[in-house]
Amino acid sequence: MLDNFRNKEFLDQITILNEISGSKNPGALAGLLELLKNPVGDTSIDYMVVNALNAVLSSNEDEVVAGLNDSHDGYKILCIRVAGEYAIKKAAQPLVTLAETETDLDRLMEILTSLARIADESALPIFRKFLSHEDAFIQSSCIEALGKMEDAESIEHFKSMITESEAPDRFEVCDITTWKAVDALATYSSDDTIEFLVEKLHHKNPTVRRIITDALIAIGARCIPMLLSVFETSDTDSKILAANVLGFLRNKQGADGLVAAFDKGLAENENVRYAVYEALGRIGTMKGIICLIDGLSETEELILMAVIGGLEKHVNPGMISTLTSSIIRADEQADRLARGVIASKATTIFDALYETQGAADALMDVLIESNDPEIIEEFRAILTEIGGSRAEQDIQRLPQLTSGTRKALAADDSRSMCAMHRAILTDLGFEPFMASNGEEAYDFIEQGEEFEIIITDMNMPVMDGMELVSKVRSTPGLEDVPIIMVTTESEASQQGLAEKAGVTAFITKPFKPDALKAKIAEVTS
Repeated sequence: MLDNFRNKEFLDQITILNEISGSKNPGALAGLLELLKNPVGDTSIDYMVVNALNAVLSSNEDEVVAGLNDSHDGYKILCIRVAGEYAIKKAAQPLVTLAETETDLDRLMEILTSLARIADESALPIFRKFLSHEDAFIQSSCIEALGKMEDAESIEHFKSMITESEAPDRFEVCDITTWKAVDALATYSSDDTIEFLVEKLHHKNPTVRRIITDALIAIGARCIPMLLSVFETSDTDSKILAANVLGFLRNKQGADGLVAAFDKGLAENENVRYAVYEALGRIGTMKGIICLIDGLSETEELILMAVIGGLEKHVNPGMISTLTSSIIRADEQADRLARGVIASKATTIFDALYETQGAADALMDVLIESNDPEIIEEFRAILTEIGGSRAEQDIQRLPQLTSGTRKALAADDSRSMCAMHRAILTDLGFEPFMASNGEEAYDFIEQGEEFEIIITDMNMPVMDGMELVSKVRSTPGLEDVPIIMVTTESEASQQGLAEKAGVTAFITKPFKPDALKAKIAEVTS
């Protein structure tokens, strides 16, 4: 088929190469190899020659192995790739031999990548050998391969890498080898490796914390006993992060364990209680809901919003009865509860409470005072759905608001924190833009929005606050925009790390709205 190929018409050449690719005819190998080594010169045809050669080699393992030592670099690389793409076991040892002496980093990476895809145990020694290679990407490739192959001999090495990454001269940066070491340990899913990852949940680097959190969530329910043990033995910061992971796992065992920790007095710290309430709201078990109902007695506004936000997802008659009784008392706690319902945009709770005149009046008083156009419109829609003369009268009482001319951006993965930020910013005359992680927040910036101030949490999924701050500071025109970081972190090293990244000011959870208002005024004046 390839006789006189160079002299054929373009369309005929394409047809021939397509036929070879489909048939994988081994008889075409010599002709294709000649075309590879001496290209036609047309980019399209030369590309199709490589594809056809790939197809033919895929069903000719011996030719692939032989080609690993071919003198032509292009063909040799193609055979290395085909060996990996089709997981050709008999190519494993020859590839190991090549890796032993290869000095070109790009070609070494090709070899290691193919060996990882073949996943033959004969390659384990070479992967272990290159764990100490000077090139971080070579190291990472080997870490990933050893993790996928669950190499028991490498576990302690991976642990050491993660531990050493917390050294005073290293913790400020999350390098790729630390990231891959975390992911590799997560693939084992043994009690030993899970316990280690839980132990390192409050790693000194925020990005590593996020990677470990993601790894534990991916492992799933097997992590729960280890995460719950944190409440018995660890510090406040670790308890908060453990509660967050348990919330994302949404498992009944986790919820029961959190309630038990609460009952034992292991969640006395306000930030830990806040995290536990948020987690219980995500999970939604009967014991968890009862704990949240008990939380309606909380007086700290931010914690109370976490309670209400959790209950909003699990409305039931008993909870509504308790909440109604509390609101119609018309005392200070009743006012806090009404404000929490409105600020949290707890529309399902609002709908249920509105049936009782006293509770409805208290909620409407708070709603009318709101400076947030979005909240006003959302509850206006709920009142319209409720219908009736009383709802129509209340709709008439609602103010017509327009968005502020100043824009502010707030990023936090907590629903209640976002509600708090929104309420504070609208009170100050800002139009708030809300994001649940750093990536969503930066999307607003990429879309051309200009902000007078940015508020961000430190620990968030997808993109944490440190990464967001670094991206903002490296964006032309945003070098000086004030950034307030909201955090529960108690270690001074974390604040120093954030300051180096470009954070303007800090505020520690839980806080009263006036405290954040004062901080915003301070950095924007």
